Amino acid sequence: MISKGVNWGTSGSVPANAVFVYNDADANEAVSAARRANNSIPPLCLVGGDLARTLGVRNNEAQLRAGEGTYVRVDLGAALIDGRLYWFVAHLVARRSWWKGQIVVAANAAFLGAYNVAPKAHPSDGLLDVVTADPRLSDRLKARSRLRSGTHMPHPDIKLRRCAATQFELEQPTPISIDGRVHGKAKVLSLRVEPEALDIWI
Repeated sequence: MISKGVNWGTSGSVPANAVFVYNDADANEAVSAARRANNSIPPLCLVGGDLARTLGVRNNEAQLRAGEGTYVRVDLGAALIDGRLYWFVAHLVARRSWWKGQIVVAANAAFLGAYNVAPKAHPSDGLLDVVTADPRLSDRLKARSRLRSGTHMPHPDIKLRRCAATQFELEQPTPISIDGRVHGKAKVLSLRVEPEALDIWI
């Protein structure tokens, strides 16, 4: 797990009201539905997705279905986009293309698909890892080859900032992806973290 040699989480019985989620979009849907209804977020059993991978999840569904798992509390990202509030369990990405233009990634999880975009991101540290980049094409190609291993940084045109809250005014209206799903375009983003807002079972 992401514990880096230190025990992290508590073993125990999975709650009866836990919701099984198989990817970040599923987890986001469960969180967003609860928040918009002013209900408590249910415990989530993570079976797959980038947050699950960051937490070291592998083939855990049978154990969770049997009622046993490891309980951890993790952070939740929040984004105000054009006056509407959204949440993200793993990441928010603002980009027109991977190959040109400004890229912003607000990461609660280290992984974005196959890529280790924010290798030091810890889902329970009370911070977002915010990666901003606008390198030239040749450097983008080099960075892409290093993204799987998380060795694309340090780089003068790829910057990492760890923060509890931040705001961006993008160069132009830019497509926004939240936990793998596109949510229109925006130019101004207000981001913050909600520490230990999620009860997760893995």
